[in-house]
Amino acid sequence: MKTCGARPGGPSTDGIDLSKQTVIQGQILRDGSSDSVPNGTPVSNGHVRLLDATGEFTAEVPTNTEGQFRFFASPGTWTLVVQAPGARVEKRLVAAQGNATDLVITI
Repeated sequence: MKTCGARPGGPSTDGIDLSKQTVIQGQILRDGSSDSVPNGTPVSNGHVRLLDATGEFTAEVPTNTEGQFRFFASPGTWTLVVQAPGARVEKRLVAAQGNATDLVITI
């Protein structure tokens, strides 16, 4: 997926009061090139697992047809575990209330 300036990422946050929420979201892409533009095919058959700061399982969601996922979480340190056929990626992050943590993860 080559973009024309639009930034891929998680679903729209329209209608979500980010001042009261901590949102972790993003898009999973496969086979992207490394030209500083997120490229690749959306991973629609993956799962994203959310682990807390101690590594304990908190939640898991499937990716949608656009490879997108979203979690509502508490502020703090989290680990995302992306699982798709033939791939597994871990990403550690810090999420804050009032600002969506929006990621593009290439597998």
